[in-house]
This record gives sequence, structure tokens and C-alpha cells, in this order.
Amino acid sequence: MSPSSLPLSQEIALPNGVKYTQPLGLFINNEFVPAKSGNRVETINPATEEPICEVHAAGAADVDAAVDAARAAFPKWKRVSGAERGALMQRLVRLIYEERDLLSAIDALDAGKPRLKNVMNDVEESLSVFSYYAGWADKLTGKAIECSPDKFAYTRHEPYGVCGQIVPWNYPLGMASWKIAPAVAAGNVIVLKTSEVTPLSMLYFGKLVQKAGFPPGVINIISGFGRDAGAALAAHMDVDKIAFTGSTLTGRAVMKAAAESNMKAVTLECGGKSPNLVFADSDFEQAVKWSLFGIMYNMGQVCSATSRIYVEETIYDKFVEAIKQESLATARIGDPFDDSVEHGPQVNEAQYKKVLRYIEIGKKEGARLILGGGTPAATTKGYYVEPTIFADVTEDMTIMKEEIFGPVVCISKFSTEKEAIRKANNSEYGLGAAVFTTNLNRAHRVAAEIESGTVWINSSNDCDVNLPFGGFKQSGIGSELGEYGINTYTQVKAVHVNLGTRL
Repeated sequence: MSPSSLPLSQEIALPNGVKYTQPLGLFINNEFVPAKSGNRVETINPATEEPICEVHAAGAADVDAAVDAARAAFPKWKRVSGAERGALMQRLVRLIYEERDLLSAIDALDAGKPRLKNVMNDVEESLSVFSYYAGWADKLTGKAIECSPDKFAYTRHEPYGVCGQIVPWNYPLGMASWKIAPAVAAGNVIVLKTSEVTPLSMLYFGKLVQKAGFPPGVINIISGFGRDAGAALAAHMDVDKIAFTGSTLTGRAVMKAAAESNMKAVTLECGGKSPNLVFADSDFEQAVKWSLFGIMYNMGQVCSATSRIYVEETIYDKFVEAIKQESLATARIGDPFDDSVEHGPQVNEAQYKKVLRYIEIGKKEGARLILGGGTPAATTKGYYVEPTIFADVTEDMTIMKEEIFGPVVCISKFSTEKEAIRKANNSEYGLGAAVFTTNLNRAHRVAAEIESGTVWINSSNDCDVNLPFGGFKQSGIGSELGEYGINTYTQVKAVHVNLGTRL
């Protein structure tokens, strides 16, 4: 297969009647280029199971080309003033805003995410993240540290250089923004690999990078399979840092490759099985609404989804019935381009089958099915799974222990605060957790005891760009967002100035 057999762009007609030109090539050095091997990957509309298009799939040689372009750009880029970097990022913010309707439609098509009630939130988050880090670009400072009268010392926060970034399919634009914005603001150059499942919006994003005026090589975006492009990026000897969001299994492989190559710095945001503790003194109505949101948003395809709900036994039966009724009343399933829809399909056939397999396991192991459990009767095509609620789920059941990454929630009861904390921490993961209570002392006490990188009190999964997001245990290493997020893209240098000591 020759590299030129697949074009570099294609006109696509969206379900809403809009037509646009979709880049298909690899975005390297500010140009869309073919994959050197001629490999390609097909992307599927999960709502219809029909092909959308094929895009060029990077291999090791393409990763080399992207890394070379980034490396060549780094010496000049790291010397660009923070104010100028911030101004370029603000131009990008304006372009994202101008293209927000198209960007949301592309991800609705490619990922099956409801356009208005889901993807538009991703676009708004992207705007917030780039704006936030544009403001940080000229505020990265070290410290003057007093040592002795004979020494003046200070620290510098310097960029790593070439940063490889691997993003998942569940938030194509959102997760890419979390990685690109702080890295570029700190003076790094990047090679970002999209998910082979949802590559389209980030390839289109490359056009915005061009238009904003970023120098060639600063932001490179490639599509490709993890086993090819992702593995090559993680193991590349000329990549200084690798950042990955995805499964814990793949995260281990990325970390191993980083260690066995040049011991590059690593940031990992991996799997989760987040607990949600509902105490009897909580605001019951709000606890029900937030608990449902915390697992069903984005069709359950959220790494920090609060998929294990533990309810105090005195309100357990009432809660189970209430969350069932809330789901029946609010979960509108259907076409992602229908603005009233908030629950679309799973991202692809593999994920669809995986979720249904876990549901069957839950039934066989004795969990009580309260709602859902299959494909909606009204859908004849597409990878749709009903919002599914299991009650009386025990700690030894598979669905309580393993990450399903779908619209499936497990509910169990507890009798004491101590038991609730023990159950919450009974997991290899530690990404997020939620606590519902009106007792202020209990809220902070329990939050301190839960082993997770984030704890939401009286809400669930309402992240904020100002606050760090990262995992404990097997949920990852390092943080994204907030000041912590940009610090992960700098390395600290200590400078010692001898003022008088003589040998």
C-alpha cells in the first residue's frame, strides 16, 4: 500500500446537514502528511455502525518524523517569551470558540456523544483549559533561596523538551486540551497521539493550530494504533516526557517502555472504580441526582465515574427506588444529534460487547438487577446500552471490583462510617470518590480517609480547571489541571552562585 493511496482530506456530510473538510493525514511540522507506510485506520459512527472515513495511521517511522520536527522546534520555542506563548494560545482559544459548533458535531459523529448535552461541554472545557494555561505562560517563576552570606542561590523551572502525549477515546478534545495546553504554556513541544477510535476532532484541531500561527513543529498530532504509534512514542529515545490517559494495563506498558528506553518522565492517568458514599443525613434528592450523574454521564465512559455506590442502610431501599425512578425520568436515549438526547451509544462494538458481558456476569453472580441490563428496545442499530442499576452487590462480585467503563452502577449498603470507608478503599484504584452528607465534620473526616486523588463532597465528577486531577494507587502518577498540571511539565534546576568562598 503506497502512502499516497489515501487522500489527505475528505469532505464529510454531518447528520445535521453541515458539510466540512476533514483532514486525514498526520499533522507534522504544521503540515498534513501521509503515513510513510501507507497504513490507515477506519473510524465508525457508533450510532449507526457505519464507516465515516479512514485516516492515515502512524508507524514508527512517522513517530520519528514527528519527534524530529518537535526536537528541531524546541530550541527556539523555549526562548519565546511567556507572554508571546500566552498570546498564541489565546488566538487558539478564539479559533476554538469560532469553530465550537463544528468541533462538537465532529465528536458527536465520531464518538457517539450527544452533541448539545455532552460534547458542547467538552468544547467549553477546552476553551477554559487553554485560557487558563495561557494565563500561566508568563508566570512560571523559580525561587531565590537563602543559604549563607557567601552564596546566592535560585531555582529555574524549565521545560522538559519533547513531550509525547497519548489521549483516550472518551474525551477526544477534552483530554487533549488537558495535555497540550500546560505543556505548550511551559515551553515544551509535543507529539500527541489520538485514539485510533476517535481521531477526527483532533486532526481538525491541527488546522486551528496552523491558523493560530504556532511555529512548525511545536504541536504535532498523529493518529495510529497504540501497538504501533503509541508504543513507539513511549519508547522513543528522543522524547523527554510521556503523558498517558487510558487503562491501567496500558499505563503499565507505557511506564515500562519509558523506563527501559531513556527513563523519560511519566505522567499517567489510568483506570478507576470510584466509590460514592451516601449517608442518611445527606440532602437525599441531591444525592440521588448527583449519584446518577456521576455514573451515567458520557454513557459511563468516564475513568472517575462513581460506579460503586454505598448507601447507609437506613435509607438504602428508599435510595435504590429513587435512583431507579430518576433514571427512568431523565435518561433520554437516542441520536447524538438530537438536542434532547443525553445518552448516546457506547463508543464502538468492542466496548458495547464488553459492557453487556459485565452485565451478564453481574446477573450470574447474584446481583439484583433493578433497571436496564441490555440494549434499548427502540434502537435497531448502534452500540446502545441501557442505563443499568444493580443492587445488593457484594464486595467479591466481579462488577464491584473491575472497571466496566459503561452505564452500569453497583449499589450496596453500609451501617457505620468505618465500614463505609473500608469499603470505599477496598479497590486497587484510587482516582475519585464522592461523599454525601450534611455533617461538615464527617464530610472532611471521611474525605481525609478515602484513598483517592479527588474527593467530591455533595457532588460527583464536577472537575474544575483550577484544581488538580490525578490518581492514587493503580489509578496513576502525577496530576493534570491547575497549577499542579503545569508544574508536571517543568523540571527544576538549582543555580548556586558563589559570592565569596575561596579554596
